Amino acid sequence: MNRPHRLIAALAVIGLCVIASTLIVSAASSPAASSAADSSTGHVVLTGQDAFTDAAHESPGTRRHLTVADLPEPIPEQSVDNGPTVVPRPATAWPIAPKGFKVELYATGLDNPRLIRFAPNGDLFLAESATGKIKVFRGVDADGKPRQVSVFATDLHQPFGIAFYPLGRNPRWIYIGDTDQIVRFPYHNGDLTASGPMENLTDLPGGGRLRGGGHWTRDLAFTLDGSKLLASVGSHSNVDDADTHPEEFHRADVLEFTPEGKFIEVYAWGIRNCVGEAINPITGQLWCSTNERDALGNNLVPDYITHVEEHGFYGWPWWYMGPHQDPRHEGKHPELREKVITPDILLEPHFASLELTFYQGSQFPAEFKGDGFACEHGSWNRAQRAGYEVIRLPMHNGRATGEYEDFLTGFTVGNGDGDVWGRPVGVAVAPDGSLFVSDDGSRSIWHVIYTGK
Repeated sequence: MNRPHRLIAALAVIGLCVIASTLIVSAASSPAASSAADSSTGHVVLTGQDAFTDAAHESPGTRRHLTVADLPEPIPEQSVDNGPTVVPRPATAWPIAPKGFKVELYATGLDNPRLIRFAPNGDLFLAESATGKIKVFRGVDADGKPRQVSVFATDLHQPFGIAFYPLGRNPRWIYIGDTDQIVRFPYHNGDLTASGPMENLTDLPGGGRLRGGGHWTRDLAFTLDGSKLLASVGSHSNVDDADTHPEEFHRADVLEFTPEGKFIEVYAWGIRNCVGEAINPITGQLWCSTNERDALGNNLVPDYITHVEEHGFYGWPWWYMGPHQDPRHEGKHPELREKVITPDILLEPHFASLELTFYQGSQFPAEFKGDGFACEHGSWNRAQRAGYEVIRLPMHNGRATGEYEDFLTGFTVGNGDGDVWGRPVGVAVAPDGSLFVSDDGSRSIWHVIYTGK
């Protein structure tokens, strides 16, 4: 396919004078805003301009449904740099979950805890990206802490993605998405340390440290039949023209490989930064949790979570959210306009949506079965900060409703626009159906349990 390529994190900083959406704001106070009751669930869903929000108004159980029709025109002059100051967790601060759920502190004092995934035997694997380590946490003791902790591997290059292969109960390998390569280690159920040397399967476009250095996370997912390995590679810039920037080659893509690491093709493109990958167990489709571009105004461009179509084009850098042209590329690639796929779930702009998973457990109420969860690391380029939470993604027969719901909040200090003590990154469902969340703000892993009380 003759198609331009792209790459990540130019520091375009987008500020936002967000119209806060909250249960307290009535639709009557904002003519363009509204709320509607979903007759099938009984949830009140905030729509229109009320669907935009900030961290001060995030609350477990609140649902929002943003659509393309709600998006403003670009206003680049509103961009600001409003990165959070991360402070120690105050003594009285704790993640807030919906009624009936209990949150426990599973582990803390970790080193840049990022993506988490469970092995088939129930061990929790964690990528400590900054220090190049993969750790293993086994079990939960009477105090809610891990019974055993081990370092599985060291000396990696900003590891992030973790996948076990072959699929099923008895994998023989653990695959790691380093920022510049895909590697694997021999693995058998119960291994707490690597039993053999690392094997490099393929190189990837190298990462960076954002704000000019490029998106560095590399997630991995195997297709349901185990025949293909899908690797996400974020862009090198905010919105560089991929026609004229060779460093964007094979970036802002999902790349397809054999399990042995042989490159097959670009699976999907124009996805600025698919940080989190997950295979929907009902449909078998790949889903991406995506960071969109900056510096187009208060409420542009929404981050998103979507199923990913094979050979699909999602717009970056020339287009966004369907046929909306980025004004920085006016007149370029008109032939792509009708090819841009509109994502399934539009999130708040600059949420920084990270790891994604689907709930197949039985501990939570039955209505959660098949729904998604995603971690929102939190904005740094909105005038009023948003994110710093875990959200629920309602599904019906494996298809998104378009809504998202605040699930785990409380990671900010005061009114949500000041200091921040927690930044969710990873989310994974345990074999018993409980939920684990990594948080690189408080350097912790949280355990969410349903008690019904």
